[in-house]
Amino acid sequence: MKKDKKGFLAEFKEFAMRGNVLDMAIGVVMATSFGKITSSLVTNVLMPLLGTLIGGFDLTEKLNFVLKPEVTDKAGEVITPEVVLGFGTFLNTIIDFIFIALAIFVMIKIFAKAKEISEAKLLKKKQEEEAAAADEPKAPTTEELLGEILAELKKNNAEK
Repeated sequence: MKKDKKGFLAEFKEFAMRGNVLDMAIGVVMATSFGKITSSLVTNVLMPLLGTLIGGFDLTEKLNFVLKPEVTDKAGEVITPEVVLGFGTFLNTIIDFIFIALAIFVMIKIFAKAKEISEAKLLKKKQEEEAAAADEPKAPTTEELLGEILAELKKNNAEK
């Protein structure tokens, strides 16, 4: 039984330490952070601007309908909570989604363009290096040098 337990733990360790599992974990952490950034952009920047542009109209206040108001006792304690049909909240969530999707789309386009520019610069640099190397005179190969030495030796022996 102990052998199975050790095998299970070793197998789990191998699974958990795979590169793709670690890459996935890093991706999840990065996505969570990016999600917070885009949510903040939408909530704290874009939605207030939109609200100002449409005259301070708040969907959550104007389009949410109270089906049943909350009931409180004489002490102010809530006996039954209010029941709200949240069309405004739903529409607000859809607008948030559209803005977040747009922000992600724009960021992906920016990163793709930056990568494209970077790759183009690397390719240009490589082509310039290859062109510079092609312009340099080629040094003789070892075989050519040995052939010249042999020819000189034969010429010297023939003169003697």
